[in-house]
Amino acid sequence: LRVRLEQVVHWLETHQPDVLCLQETKVADDLFPHDPLNAVGYRAAVSGQKAYNGMALVSRQPLEDLRIGFDGLLEEDGEAVALSEQKRVISGRLGPVRILNLYVPNGASVGSESYSYKLAWLDCLGRYVATQLEQGEPLCMVGDFNIAPEDRDLHDPQQFKGHVMASDQEREALQVVLGQELKDVFRRFHGESGHWSWWDYRSGGWRRNQGWRLDHIYLTRYLHHTAKDCWIDRQPRGLPRPSDHAPVVVDLATGAAMGR
Repeated sequence: LRVRLEQVVHWLETHQPDVLCLQETKVADDLFPHDPLNAVGYRAAVSGQKAYNGMALVSRQPLEDLRIGFDGLLEEDGEAVALSEQKRVISGRLGPVRILNLYVPNGASVGSESYSYKLAWLDCLGRYVATQLEQGEPLCMVGDFNIAPEDRDLHDPQQFKGHVMASDQEREALQVVLGQELKDVFRRFHGESGHWSWWDYRSGGWRRNQGWRLDHIYLTRYLHHTAKDCWIDRQPRGLPRPSDHAPVVVDLATGAAMGR
C-alpha cells in the first residue's frame, strides 16, 4: 500500500466510492498511512502485519461492528483462531449492509503444504459465512479469492487445467462457501469470457492481455437484486509500478457503491 498510496488516493478522489476494500496491504497497523486518506475524506479500519497479508476497509462514514479475523465471529472455533494469525479477514457494517473483505491464500501449487492450508482456510470460511448469514444481515463479500471459479475466468483453460487457482478442489470449496444464498454479481452483467482482474507480472500477462478473474464480489439475494452494475476498472493496472490486480466495483441501487 505504501508504495502505491498515491494511486489509491487518486482512485478514491476520482471514483469516490462509499467503501474501498484493500487486500495484501503489507503494513503493520502502527505504520498504516491514515493521514493521506483522511485528507481526502476517508478513514480506514485496518488489520495488518509487517511484509505479509494485511487488510483495510476505507470508508467515508465510520463502519460499525468491526470484526477482525475468523475469530471475530468464531471465537470458540480453535482452527478459526489459529487461521486468524494471518491477517486475511476484516468486516464491518455500513448501514444495514455487512461488508466482508477477504484475502484468500494463494496455495502455491496443487498438493503442497500451502495448498492444504488454502483448502483448510476455505473450509473455515464456509463456517464463518454460514454463521454470518444466520444473523440475517445483507452481506457483500469481496476480495482477492485467488480462484478462477470457471474456465471462462482464465485466458487459457487448457493450459491451466488442474493447476492451483483453477483446480477442482478449490472451485468446489468456493461453491460450498457460497451455497445457495451468495451470488457472483459480476456475472449478472458480464457472462462472456475475456474479463480479467489479475495479470501475472512474470509472463507479461498485461501486455498480452492474458489474465485471470480472481477478484470477486458476492452478494446475498436481496443485495444482488439491487445491483445496478459491476465492472473491472482496468485503468490502474496500466500505471507505472501498478498492482497486478485491478479494482472491481459494484454499484448498488441502495446508494452504497462499494469498490474493492
